[in-house]
Amino acid sequence: MSDRYAGKPFLKLLDCYVLEAIGALDEKSQAMMVATEPKLREIYHRPGTWLEIVEAEMQFPETMPDEIHRIWEKGRPAFVAAHGSEPDPLIFTWTFVDTNFAN
Repeated sequence: MSDRYAGKPFLKLLDCYVLEAIGALDEKSQAMMVATEPKLREIYHRPGTWLEIVEAEMQFPETMPDEIHRIWEKGRPAFVAAHGSEPDPLIFTWTFVDTNFAN
């Protein structure tokens, strides 16, 4: 499998953004994102948290995290019914990002 983020550093930010929106961003990744905020502010010439920088760069509305979470929650029961298990947050994230934010 190729490295998903090779040559696409912003893709990692988008994936983390979606994982955060669905409540699946682990503590280690959250800490890493917070630690990168000064560098992100420098790179993108924007103030704010890493979440705010992603939102500004993507021109997301304030409601974007809630919309992503709504989609996640709406699809879970159908996935469980069809597969007998909970959906994988990472697979959802990759599919959501690749479908909605073509890179």
